[in-house]
Amino acid sequence: MLTQRQLFYNHLAQTSETPLALEIERAEGIYLFDVSGKPYMDLISGISVSNVGHCHPKVISAIQNQLEKYLHLMVYGEYIQSPQVKLAKLLSEQLPEKLSSVYFVNSGGEAIEGAMKLAKRYTGRTEIISFKNAYHGSTHGSLSLMGNEEFKNAYRPLLPDIKQLAFNNINDLQNITTKTAAVFVETIQAEAGMVMPEGDYLNQLQIRCNKVGALLVADEIQCGFGRTGKLFAFEHYNFIPDILCLAKGMGGGMPIGAFIASKMLMHSLTNNPILGHITTFGGHPVCCAASLATLNVLLDDKLIEQIEQKEKLFRALLKHPLIKSIKGKGLLLAIEFENFEQNKKIIDNCILKGIITDWFLFQPSAMRIAPPLTITEKQITEACNTILSCIY
Repeated sequence: MLTQRQLFYNHLAQTSETPLALEIERAEGIYLFDVSGKPYMDLISGISVSNVGHCHPKVISAIQNQLEKYLHLMVYGEYIQSPQVKLAKLLSEQLPEKLSSVYFVNSGGEAIEGAMKLAKRYTGRTEIISFKNAYHGSTHGSLSLMGNEEFKNAYRPLLPDIKQLAFNNINDLQNITTKTAAVFVETIQAEAGMVMPEGDYLNQLQIRCNKVGALLVADEIQCGFGRTGKLFAFEHYNFIPDILCLAKGMGGGMPIGAFIASKMLMHSLTNNPILGHITTFGGHPVCCAASLATLNVLLDDKLIEQIEQKEKLFRALLKHPLIKSIKGKGLLLAIEFENFEQNKKIIDNCILKGIITDWFLFQPSAMRIAPPLTITEKQITEACNTILSCIY
């Protein structure tokens, strides 16, 4: 009989020639456990997904309760479903007034696709602007926005009327004109290795968009849901997007995303044509129940208020001559080394010692640190000591 590992390679489509291929049997809190029982401390949260940890009991309870009531009932938007309504209400209560209408989808890429359609439909314009070194997803539309040519070239032709600017370059903002439907920006450029907005750049970006009638879309798929020390990263900066895209940490481990706008903007998807955007499984009741529980855990357990101190501890402990810099905000950090080869060696050493980290798509010399927000200071100390022991 073939082993699970053999079946994995024989029948599951691969995304690289060298997958990690850890065979995980269960997960709890910040730990994954392989089939031999070996624990791995997860310092990347499945790429910023498990913000409240793996299998949080309140998330599991919410899933179980919803399972007993109903699963999929109808394509999105036709029936009144309690998990959707409650989650949309609670989300809206945490956001500025103009972000009050929520469209639930299945993933971050779908949130971007929906936001692109909404921007074109509302403005009647076709040009969309994104930024160099941006990552917005892997579907054809979101790939068109990606700011890295290496990942795009094999799939051309992509969407027309896409223009890219340099992030943090004030002079480039003049390229946003009355032809522009929307500007898509990551509040923090994650896959670029945690490139932060400088000064009042995001506010200046919003001012320019407002001046020419373009919509400003914030991609917080990776940096949202508490990861930076605010529920939403834009709260750190002096701007409010017209459309907000969320996913990853939103579902407590379940697949869900959303794009959020004003009622006025979102209404444009209801007509000319009807069903201007539609999804079969978006807003799945089990996923919404999990997301509602996740949001309540973040709010009720005061996890977000602890993030700043946890970031400080990581920065204080990760001191080594080979560490060039630490970039990022909250529990979304990039540890910069000399080159990819050095970083990869350290990452591999960490995995051998039971610490899971990773690199960034557009900054392979940097190590990703994005643990569940539930990580304790004792666990941070243990993790940092192990990482330091792997640097040589």
